[in-house]
Amino acid sequence: MTDQQRRFLDEELTEAETDPATARFHVIPCGLEKTVSYGSGTHAGPDAIIRSSDQLERLWDGVDACALGIATQPAIDCSGTIESVLDELADRTEAVARSGGVPVTLGGEHSLTYGAVQGVRRVTPDIGIVQIDAHADMRDAYQGHRHSHASVMHLLAVEEQVPLAQYGVRAICAEERDLRLAHDVVHVDARDLARRPNEVIELPADFPNDVYVTFDVDGLDPSVMPATGTPVPGGLGYYQSLDIIESALAGRRCVGIDLVEFAPIAGAHAWDFTAAQIVYALMCLAVAPAA
Repeated sequence: MTDQQRRFLDEELTEAETDPATARFHVIPCGLEKTVSYGSGTHAGPDAIIRSSDQLERLWDGVDACALGIATQPAIDCSGTIESVLDELADRTEAVARSGGVPVTLGGEHSLTYGAVQGVRRVTPDIGIVQIDAHADMRDAYQGHRHSHASVMHLLAVEEQVPLAQYGVRAICAEERDLRLAHDVVHVDARDLARRPNEVIELPADFPNDVYVTFDVDGLDPSVMPATGTPVPGGLGYYQSLDIIESALAGRRCVGIDLVEFAPIAGAHAWDFTAAQIVYALMCLAVAPAA
């Protein structure tokens, strides 16, 4: 079986569980890499995640998301312009959302979140974004790129006014600091999270009920995830980050997921497995509140 034919968790799923007509989760590989500004390699992220996913177990923390179905779509062709890739991704996530499913985009650089979110918003306009990240990603057209990976939340939270909650940030410029305050961005940064007694967070009462989760792997500490372009020290732990997502989703509905900025390291398969496990854990957390 070639990488292009591989399916997420293929070894664990029955044929019925991979049926796109009934699957709750739809995996969309999108190896977008157009604006990386330091380390590279995110184009290879989706394939590495899907390959290693065969080693996962169906149960994660007692939840079996496989039973609700996981369909894997063909990879998006990222050879065109960034705008064309984002347009196709938006069409894909819109189609999944209209079918009642949850799109799960595998990146790829963080720029892709703009397209993924816009597609979901065509179906569910009133959503909020919960972001795990080392960076605020709120720079205006970073290095001249409107769709830079460092500008994706400027587009969504500032220009589009999508409610945003950020966790784990520890690399931020003055422009982003001021924009977070001006646009009421909920945030608990990595230094503050390190001093909290637990990882239960509470979103504001007026935060939208429908939540899109974007998980930038550089939100994790480099000791947990070194396979990323900008491995900033002082990051989150594996369970710590997932506990944050779990508490953010409590009483709310997950309408979309992406995992971005994963850049595989040749021969270091532990990080491929870590990224794949996080993707599946997010699926399980998406269904756990209703379980």
